[in-house]
Amino acid sequence: MASPEQIAAQILNTKSLAVSQNWLNTFLTTSNSAQRNLPASALTKTALFRVLASDFRESLSRSPSSILSLQVLDIEDIGTSLWSQVEAIERVERGEAIRGREVVRTIPMGDDNEGADNGNGRTNNPATPNASGSSGYGPHRLILQDAAGTKTVAIEMKSIEGISLEKLSIGAKMVLQNATVARGMVLLNPGCVTLLGGKIDALDRPWKEDRKKRLLERISTLQGT
Repeated sequence: MASPEQIAAQILNTKSLAVSQNWLNTFLTTSNSAQRNLPASALTKTALFRVLASDFRESLSRSPSSILSLQVLDIEDIGTSLWSQVEAIERVERGEAIRGREVVRTIPMGDDNEGADNGNGRTNNPATPNASGSSGYGPHRLILQDAAGTKTVAIEMKSIEGISLEKLSIGAKMVLQNATVARGMVLLNPGCVTLLGGKIDALDRPWKEDRKKRLLERISTLQGT
């Protein structure tokens, strides 16, 4: 069985995540016998999967580093009006989508049917906002948190593949290197961001369920009612 030190070194070398030895010891102790007997490479992959689904405040060490390991606490599309985002969510709730200037009904399709001809010369793959109620245009504003619990605001200065309301879950992990900080905000561009994926279910689910309510509350505040 791989030692905690071996697993930690492998995750640090491949993902730039400094995993806590205490967290790894607990992971190995609570793993079932089948997992503990996995080859070192497979056990390391399992540990990494658990890290990406964890709270960094529990799973990472707090040693200073030039590479920042962060998790997403909030994401906002600041390139789209609040009302437009609410309307997009409501269209999804009604099972509608926008195609050009036409509102059409959408039918949920499995992955196997994406792009398939529906018999009339059209494909079943329209550009449709999903349950997040966004087309992913951006730019985006994010609230990020490090292993010590420190929060920071980050702004997407150039479009980054993987940063959108559809693709980025709450609790998703990323590492930043040589990022620019201006007026207390981290300026994000593709050259300084590495997205690792993951999410924290206990944070992601309520964030999605309450998003429409939060948008409406902000609209009400701005209108002064």
